[in-house]
Formats: sequence, structure tokens, C-alpha cells
Amino acid sequence: MLVSCHISDQAPAPEKIESDAKYVGQAVGNFLAEEWYPGGELGTTDDVSEGCYENEAPAVNEQGLIKAFNHGEMFFERNFTLNTAPFKGLGPASVRKSCLDCHPGYGHGAWQSSYEANTSRAWSNGYLLVVYYAPDGTSNDGPYVGEVTGMPQTMAAEPFLPPIDETKIQLSWSSVAAMESGLPMKFEDGETYELIYPTLYIPEDAFNTIPTPYDNVRNPENANYGKTVAFRLESTIGVIGTGLIDAIPQEAIKEQYQREAPYVELNPAFWDKDANDFAASAFYHNWQKGDLGAGYDANGTYYPRDTYMDGKHLKKFTYAMTRSTLQDGAGANAIWNITNVSRPDRPYLYTTVAWAKAMSENPDVIASILADKNSPYRCDVDKDGTVTAEEVKEAVYALLSPSTNQFDNAYHNFQPEMSADDFYDFMVWHRGLSIPRARNLNDPAVQKGKEMFMSIGCANCHRPKWETADDNYWSPAMNGGKPLPRYQNQTIYPYSDFIQHRLYMKNDIHGTWCRTTPLWGRGLSAENSGRGDRLHDCRARNTLEAIMWHAYSKDSDAYSSAEKFYHLSKEERDAVVKFIDSI
Repeated sequence: MLVSCHISDQAPAPEKIESDAKYVGQAVGNFLAEEWYPGGELGTTDDVSEGCYENEAPAVNEQGLIKAFNHGEMFFERNFTLNTAPFKGLGPASVRKSCLDCHPGYGHGAWQSSYEANTSRAWSNGYLLVVYYAPDGTSNDGPYVGEVTGMPQTMAAEPFLPPIDETKIQLSWSSVAAMESGLPMKFEDGETYELIYPTLYIPEDAFNTIPTPYDNVRNPENANYGKTVAFRLESTIGVIGTGLIDAIPQEAIKEQYQREAPYVELNPAFWDKDANDFAASAFYHNWQKGDLGAGYDANGTYYPRDTYMDGKHLKKFTYAMTRSTLQDGAGANAIWNITNVSRPDRPYLYTTVAWAKAMSENPDVIASILADKNSPYRCDVDKDGTVTAEEVKEAVYALLSPSTNQFDNAYHNFQPEMSADDFYDFMVWHRGLSIPRARNLNDPAVQKGKEMFMSIGCANCHRPKWETADDNYWSPAMNGGKPLPRYQNQTIYPYSDFIQHRLYMKNDIHGTWCRTTPLWGRGLSAENSGRGDRLHDCRARNTLEAIMWHAYSKDSDAYSSAEKFYHLSKEERDAVVKFIDSI
């Protein structure tokens, strides 16, 4: 006989879990009925299959916005080019050609072994470079360099060179040999885990700028003299459910700060502990001048620049919490600065003076423009009928500089590359993305996982429940007060406090402080994007690794909870992971 064994030698058959279909919308175990719908009635899709991240929220259909949503979606999915309308205007320098390159399947970026924006491997390579001046060679902190943009660009339209030559970027991954906290890399039942972290390096000859950041640290007259040019890696955040986050009342977030402040140090840039109130720098101020920074609220009231909410609109988007509203941050900004596609309210390029100077002084660039009679940079500045190299140099410097109005200047007046109507539709799409419903809440293991998640303190930062109230959002004046998806009086379950904390990981995020990532819908990442990586640079390849990074250092704000997780049994750990992947 080919097989000869006793039935007792065989592994036990896995326990069959009942489908959740008949339980959806019902209270079950330790879950309320509403927890099946983390985005509330107006923000949740019942679809949990591949592609569900793309679904519109019920609010979009109920409020008559589906046509705008579908049209706006195209600007997220298509590749931008130089001249093909309506997806035109890529460059002259850019970070990516498409939103989908960084947000595969509408999700978080995926772990990668290299940084690539110009190759066929660009799709799902959601990495963004961080280049800054560190006081020493290892610090996570320090000001961004000014020679490249805050999100550095590695793409350029001919004949220009990219600010950074990505072929020279060096990215490597290393395994943690030992936890700084002293916790073994083996659980008490013998199961092991592995943690990896990235090291990023960009040599000086990769920079096509004058000066380079390296020039500045060598220059005794520069404020950054003696510092180290340092690098960190960040990946994109998923775009689903962001309209619901925008709908959370500011006063409710303030109350969360007040609850946490007695127990953990909060970022002083956001919270004044002595005053028990927000710090002045916690509020976003529209960087665009005059009417370009004006807007309307959801009820159609017009607000001049910096007068909405009396100029005190709390920052809550991005890891660094640099933006306060979805309509003037996150996607509204990215559709401009990632591609450098202009629009009526974005007449300036996302570039730097150092790059403009380098391109204006590059002989090959100037020669190429002189040879191209159709180039907009080939300008007869003095109007004498002859175009000289010096005139081209002057025009290139001016037209590539971030302070030049692309629609109104002395050299060449470009036209907006994205129309106001197209941008409005894009905002309807962005604010209208849903959150998939929860899964498997009827599973005893998921119910056990919720119990453990709460008992070990994870919910102290990953706060489950919020209420949206009136959702009187702000929208750019360019949208003319036209309606966006609105989420009034919804009970939602994002699992975040929308406050920054510190984990003190190896080669941590730039600035050390990082916003608590919402957990909702993340368990469907692999189905939608092909991978389930977590944390700001995708260093955690699964949920378990993400949890254990919280325990890397005893200084971590989450160390106590993560240490308790470490001491759980395997069954309990698996239950916590299954819960996180189900909400």
C-alpha cells in the first residue's frame, strides 16, 4: 500500500467557520449590530470581494453624485501624460505618473526591494523619499532639505533631468537581530517572528540641483553646516474612508487629546499640556494667498482665506498630520504635486529653486531647447527676433521656479491642465469612497480577539468608535459651493484616535511622531492590492509583525500593550490578529 497510517496520526481537520452572511447587521457575541458597518449607513459598502476598495459610499448615490464620482475616479486611475487631454500636464518634474502607482487597488503601498517610479515596476511601488538634515547620522529628526521638494521627484519631462536620479538610490532591508526592549524574538510557546527595516541612501551625484544638500552641510555659512544628509522611506496610506474621517467633529478630537494627555506625552506641536488645549501650530493655514485660499462650507457659506472655523482647523491627515481637510490636503494636494498637473487654483509648480537653477545652467538642456522651435522655454526675451542661450537660460530658470505663476508671466503663459470641473468630480470621488463592512464577527475567534484587543489596551490609541455630527465640511472656492458627499450623524468605527504617538522603531519615521493609523478595512488589503503590508514604510509584512514593532523599544507609547500581547497564548494572539483583519 502506498499509504499506511492511523487516523490518529493525521492533523485534525480545521474547524469549519459558519459564513457571516446571515449575521450581517445583527448583534452577535460582543459586537453591536452597528459594528458590521464601520462607515455607518452612509459610508459602508456591503461588498467585501476583490475590488471593494473602489466602491462608492451609499451617500454618493443618495445625494445624486454618482455621475461625478465615476468621472472623478478616472483621474485617480489613469496615467497622466504631457499632452493628452484630459489627463495631461505631467511634469516638468514629478513623483509619479498615476495615483494608482502609489495606491495599488486603492490601498496602502506595497513592500518593495527598490524605489522605482520610471520603470514597469512602478505600479504598487508607493514609496516616497524623505531627505532631511539630521543633527547626527542616526537621528530621525531634522528639517527637510530645501533643494528637492518635500516629496522628492525622480521623474522629469525631456529635456530636463529629474531632481533625483532614481537609478542611484540605494535601498536595502535588514533583519532585526534583537529587540531593543529586550523581548525575545520567540514567543513563550516557541513560535518565532522576524522584523525587518529599511536603510535608504542617496549619493550626492544623484542630485540634479544647485546646490545639492551635501553642498550645504559642507558650507560654513549655511544653517545646516555640519549636519548629516539623512534619508527615510515612507509609503502611501490607503485612500478609503477618508471622507468619513473628515466628518469627525474637531471638538470630539479635542476631547480625545484631553483624555490621553494625563497618561502619555503628546506632540507639543499639537497639544499645549499646560493650557490643556491645542497648540497654535495644531491648526492648518491655507498656504495659497487671497481668493485661491477661500472656500465654502457644506451649507454654502463663503469663507475668505483662513476664516473657516475662525482659522483654527485642526490638522489630522497624513502620518505627520500636515493637513486639516481632505479638500485642501491629501488627495487635493496630491493630484497636483505628485504629477505637477496645474489647475486654476494651483498656478504654481511643485519644484525648487535649486532644481530650476541646475536646469538653467545645464548646457545639454539649453541646447536641446534651442534646437526645438516648439519648446515653450525657447523665449525671445528681448523681442529682437533672435533667441539666445542666455535668454533660454533665463526663461528656464523662471518657468521652472516654484514662485512663477504659470498662467501669468513674462515668458510663456501655460493653460491650466486640469479644469475646475474635473477637480470637483475628483473631490466627489475622493470624499465618496466607502469602507467595506466588517467580516466574520460571528466567529468566536474574532469575538475573543476583540476581547483581548480591549483588555491589553490597544484601544487606548486605536479608539474604535466616533460620531460624525453635522459634517459641515470646507471646500475650495473653485468648486463654487457645489455639494460633496456628506456624512451627517453617522456612527463609525475607524479604530484610531487621530493623534500622533511614538514607537521608537529602528530607522523610524522622519520626525518620530506618527499618527495612529485607522485599522478599518485593512484586513482586505491583500484581496485588493495583492499584499497586506503595514506601517509607514511597509516594514511589517503582516499584522503580527506590525504589533511586535510596537514592542521594539521600551520607550514606545504602545510598549505596555504590545508586551501584554507578547505574553498571550498562541490561540489568543491569533485571535487578536483575526479580529484586526476582520474589522
